[in-house]
Amino acid sequence: MPNLKPGRRVRQFHQARWDEPVVLELSRPGERGVLVPAAEPDVAAGAGPVESLLPAAMLRSAAPELPEISQPRVLRHYLRLSQETLGADLNVEIGQGTCTMKYSPKVNQFLIRSQKLMDLHPSQPAESMQGLLELTHRLVQVLRQLSGMDEFSLQPGSGTQALYAMASIVRLYHRVHGEEAERTDVITTAFSHPSESATAAVKGFRVITLTPGANGLPSLDELRRVASAHTAALVVANPEDTGLFNPEIAEMTAIVHKAGGLCYYDQANANGLLGITRAREAGFDMCFFNLHKTFAAPHGSGGPAAGALGVTERLAAYLPVPVVRREGATYLLDYGLRHTIGKVRSFQGVPQAFVHALAWVMSLGAEGLREVARTAVLNSNYVASRVAHIPGLTVPFDDTRRLEQVRYSWQDLLAETGVGSEDIGRRMADFGLHYWTSHHPFVVPEPCTLEPTESYSKDDLDEYIAALEFIAEEAGRDPDAVLGAPRRSVVHRSHADEWFEQPDRWAITWRAFKRKHPSRDGVGPQSPPAPGP
Repeated sequence: MPNLKPGRRVRQFHQARWDEPVVLELSRPGERGVLVPAAEPDVAAGAGPVESLLPAAMLRSAAPELPEISQPRVLRHYLRLSQETLGADLNVEIGQGTCTMKYSPKVNQFLIRSQKLMDLHPSQPAESMQGLLELTHRLVQVLRQLSGMDEFSLQPGSGTQALYAMASIVRLYHRVHGEEAERTDVITTAFSHPSESATAAVKGFRVITLTPGANGLPSLDELRRVASAHTAALVVANPEDTGLFNPEIAEMTAIVHKAGGLCYYDQANANGLLGITRAREAGFDMCFFNLHKTFAAPHGSGGPAAGALGVTERLAAYLPVPVVRREGATYLLDYGLRHTIGKVRSFQGVPQAFVHALAWVMSLGAEGLREVARTAVLNSNYVASRVAHIPGLTVPFDDTRRLEQVRYSWQDLLAETGVGSEDIGRRMADFGLHYWTSHHPFVVPEPCTLEPTESYSKDDLDEYIAALEFIAEEAGRDPDAVLGAPRRSVVHRSHADEWFEQPDRWAITWRAFKRKHPSRDGVGPQSPPAPGP
């Protein structure tokens, strides 16, 4: 593969493809990984029949159909599957945009695997889990400092759930103040995350979306026109999902407050803000952080997530319960908030994410957190300065300041070559790199969202940029090479005649799979042949 510039070369990569069966197809009757000894006679006699311990209605009519597999076969199975992934630990993961696939320190994995944490049960009394409650309380104090908020609930299990909780607080707040019937509108912006408008709509609000001006930012005059006695709240992300930072955000919150509305802030990704700006100074009444993004708890394909929800003092009584309180040397779970919206999920939240987040914060310290933001912004602007010169790639609103990410556009390349953003994403997999377009709706045409975070070196960024340069050049001289990608990846492009686009062949249980695919007799998968190189 040719060099693009001296000393800069795209990586030769070919991913392992094992054509691995599902684990139940590997099962062989009588095969065992561990031989569990039978109970001693006196123990068995003392315990009695196991069936007697359960109500008759809970007893199975037949034993579960579990795989019977030896240890070596189990080991090979899962190692092979691990070789068929492109996780954050295997590649330069700057193409995940707002999901902030930053490095999660592996030492923190030892902390969450501690037996002291794993043995806890969410239903046990607070006095028996003082260590976890102290840790949670300490994390809340950190989040208060970083946001300027007065109180936090760590119960929401995602950013979207935190947004739903904040929309619920808005509705209940206006109900308590006798204005629920009049406060019908929630204002957001076109480039804020779609969950902002979705969660407000689910709570029954009418959503008003401010459109971007020539610089990509909403107009203050437009906000003044729509803010009224019907305004319940303003909800925005800043920087927005395109990476634009709005320097007029405090003026926006002041306009909505003057109209009698509340203001809440999507800070799911605060990677470019830590120690630099805070929600309180921007005029917000509520905000949330995604611990599984900014705070280096692993994203885990959407979980285990934690949307830490913070509020000012006047909204503290509305938080989801329980919240952790300290009384002297004792920590307790407080369910007695006067106007609480109740629970938004089970139990107290996701403690593994709390441990990850606090360990990450404590290892960095205050100055380290500021350095995270500075480095994330520096890396993003370095990438932007380099990729802006790639033919076919444009930077929408390039005269407006970006922070930790940029949403680029391949619209020009598509018009010139027929190669679009999703085609480039598939081709990037051939170089062992992950790439992200955008969530829907595509407010930027043929989008490509890059967010380097603070985790990657200049060498890492140069490797990623070199692959983009190569593919853009390849699209110009041989577009079919890109359109037919990926060629060296595990999963190839799906076509209409393959299983992915035939829902009648999908199965989510082993029993349904055997019913729908009787030809799969356990000998191995019968997948379509892999395409040529």
